[in-house]
Amino acid sequence: MSHAEPHGEERQYSSRAEARRAAQRGGGRRRGGGDAGPPGEKRLIDYPRRGRYGFRRWLPSWKLVSGLCVGFLGMLMGVAGVSYALVDKPTIRDAARAQNNVYYWANGRQMVATGGVANRQEISYEQIPVAMRNAVVAAENKSFWTDKGIDPKGIGRAVFNMATGGQTQGGSTITQQYVKNSRLNQDQTLSRKFKELFITLKVAGEEKKETVMAGYLNVSYYGRGASGLQAAARTYYEKDATDLDPSECAFLATLLKGASYYDPAGATEIDPENATPEKNRERAEKRWKWILDEQVKDGKMSAADREKYRKFPDPKPLKKNAKLGGQTGYLVELARKYFLANNTQNITAKDMELGGFEIHTTFDETKVKQLAKAVDKVYKAKIRPEERPETDTHVEFGGASVDTKTGAILATYGGQDATKHFTNNADATGAQVGSTWKPFVLAAAMQYGVRDPKLGPDQDGSQRTIVSPESIYNGDNKLQIKEYNGEVWKDKDDNEWLQTNDGDYDHGEIDLRHAMEQSANSPFVQLGMDVGTDKVKEAAVAAGLKDDDMMADSTVPSFSIGTSSPSAIRMAGAYATFATSGQQNPTYSVTEVKRKGEVVFQHKKQPKRAFSTLIADNVTDVLKNVVENGTGKPARLEGREAAGKTGTTDGNKSAWFVGYTPQLSTAISMFRLDDDETNTKRKFEEMFGTGGEKKIHGNSFPASIWHDYMTAAMKGEKVLSFPEPQPIGEEVWGGGAASPSPTPTPSPTPSPTPSTEEPEPPTPSPTPTTPSPTPSKTCDFWDRECQNPNGGGANAGADGGVNGGADGGGTNAGADGGADGGADGGANTGTTEGTTEGTTEGTTGGNGGTNGGGSLWSGANGG
Repeated sequence: MSHAEPHGEERQYSSRAEARRAAQRGGGRRRGGGDAGPPGEKRLIDYPRRGRYGFRRWLPSWKLVSGLCVGFLGMLMGVAGVSYALVDKPTIRDAARAQNNVYYWANGRQMVATGGVANRQEISYEQIPVAMRNAVVAAENKSFWTDKGIDPKGIGRAVFNMATGGQTQGGSTITQQYVKNSRLNQDQTLSRKFKELFITLKVAGEEKKETVMAGYLNVSYYGRGASGLQAAARTYYEKDATDLDPSECAFLATLLKGASYYDPAGATEIDPENATPEKNRERAEKRWKWILDEQVKDGKMSAADREKYRKFPDPKPLKKNAKLGGQTGYLVELARKYFLANNTQNITAKDMELGGFEIHTTFDETKVKQLAKAVDKVYKAKIRPEERPETDTHVEFGGASVDTKTGAILATYGGQDATKHFTNNADATGAQVGSTWKPFVLAAAMQYGVRDPKLGPDQDGSQRTIVSPESIYNGDNKLQIKEYNGEVWKDKDDNEWLQTNDGDYDHGEIDLRHAMEQSANSPFVQLGMDVGTDKVKEAAVAAGLKDDDMMADSTVPSFSIGTSSPSAIRMAGAYATFATSGQQNPTYSVTEVKRKGEVVFQHKKQPKRAFSTLIADNVTDVLKNVVENGTGKPARLEGREAAGKTGTTDGNKSAWFVGYTPQLSTAISMFRLDDDETNTKRKFEEMFGTGGEKKIHGNSFPASIWHDYMTAAMKGEKVLSFPEPQPIGEEVWGGGAASPSPTPTPSPTPSPTPSTEEPEPPTPSPTPTTPSPTPSKTCDFWDRECQNPNGGGANAGADGGVNGGADGGGTNAGADGGADGGADGGANTGTTEGTTEGTTEGTTGGNGGTNGGGSLWSGANGG
């Protein structure tokens, strides 16, 4: 019998089923714990809940939830209050303290201080035209006069318009943009956004709308280095802000969306593809029109007034900073673009506009001046646009010089003046490189080998034969080009390819060394087919070129004779790979960048093996022969070894010389355009007659500039020799060249003496002992060979053309001609232009070489 107290008694059930039903109703004994604590004890937070069982024990009460929400909101309000109290409102004076960017030469000496936004003048609200205020409100923030600094509806409207493709106001209010633009730190971080929110609220709560409007227009960036409305009015319209009309105000309001993409002058240095003058103008006109129409909708402009402004208010032409004249502007822009493309801290062009950066470049001040001097010498002596406007206008040179051991860009030539000629000619211009491409064909043949012609067309030709420079190829003019398996190559229109040589000259069976020396086309076009033009492309990319839109169609035979158009910088860097025995060093122009004393970028060397030492040294040996005995003779350096290649393209529209010593690689280009800088669709013009010459060759002006610059640049440097190459590959017979039986020693290689290979000219007499013309008629002041007792003109003939038809079926011109000089090839059938000229130039070149009378520039008596 139990003696327990009544409150401690437990109810007795007659069966288990009854007990189970009672438990389900909430009565009876509970398992797994009962009430948490004594019945009368109260807790501050009743969780887990007392007197609840199962999932109800863990379900918070409404009191608990509401208490937590109130506590959380209270905490947020406390944090917001503290943040609000701690942040400061922006001031125009602080925002105007943007610094210049300082650029330094390689030796640490200051080059120029520029690039920071310093063109700013504060004006009052009353000086801001009413039309400008209305335009900005219509374009950026229609609720400006009534919102509290943040406009949720505006954000939603911006998102909707962006999704539907309509014209958009910004999601941020004018107040938010004023706060953002006033802060020098533009880092995209959560903490910055958080601080800006509270600054915006503080500005909206404590400042008048007129003050915010004036502050916004005074601190905003309008492009062209102008910050603030007054600076923008002076920069774009050469007038004060108070004198702007509603149409001009609408245009300046357009620039607030992003000057780089709305300035009709374009900003191709920021975005070459999307910020062109044409695209920028189209965007600017569309938004300008929209802003004016929105003012009519908003009741801020009458329809009659709107009709007055139907013509787009063209701004004044872009003016370059005088401090960036000469070569400085090109160097600054080159370094800036390199830094923006390669920094890992997401530093943008907008950040650089705010200034404060120290940019240490690779540029050698002395070498930059030496390169400019060499180009200017030719300009002053030979290029006379006033005297020969039909042939000497818009003649351009480009150049780049690279340290072979590091890839550092030591000097460039971008044009005569960066404040007048805005395109950097050292960068990609579209000028085809012609026969300077042939070393990549030879490197590919040594790297991959030629494919076995016995393999079927569906096989990849994995059984390859590495090619020796002594390999024999058919050098005939109008050579029928074939696939590696012997099938005749045909283009998409079923036309076969007949490769011409410069001057229609038949070289016969010729080894690759002499084919390079004389710049014969047909051997290298067929060699490219035997190796595979895809492999030629791989070799070029491995050397340092980029596989971008400057790379031509690699599926056609002409690819092997230089239809691509890489920059002078890239070509100098690619040839440097041969100079370093196959070690490829990416070109670079910036060593280090600092901001506020902190290093934000540092160049890291990334060398890689492009070719084996065996391949690279053999290519160099072949190119050394070009300078010593072939088309590159004008580039010979006294007392130094040099290797290089000439190049001239179809229609004589560009000419190149690219060469190197063991320490320095330099590329020089020359071309002529049909219009001035205002026309962005400029075309390359022929250079027949330019500089008073019948034809411009790679071994004329470009080689002379290369020689003069390299002579000065290498002065005082240690004299080094190229490595002696070891034998490579096998002697391959290609292009229809008849391989002899195994017993006899093959001897089809032509004599290296140009005069024995060239066709007989009509005049003068082909007799080698014929005296050369009098020096007074042929020797220019830079004609070094006139002083040479051993021979006259530096070189026979010159480079021919390359195929301009990327589809494989267009015109096919022979590339460099070598000893025979001559003009460009003609159509796909093999007809050539200027055949008589080529024949005359080539043959008399032999006489010049014998007697010492030839000019460097004219093909005749070239030597």
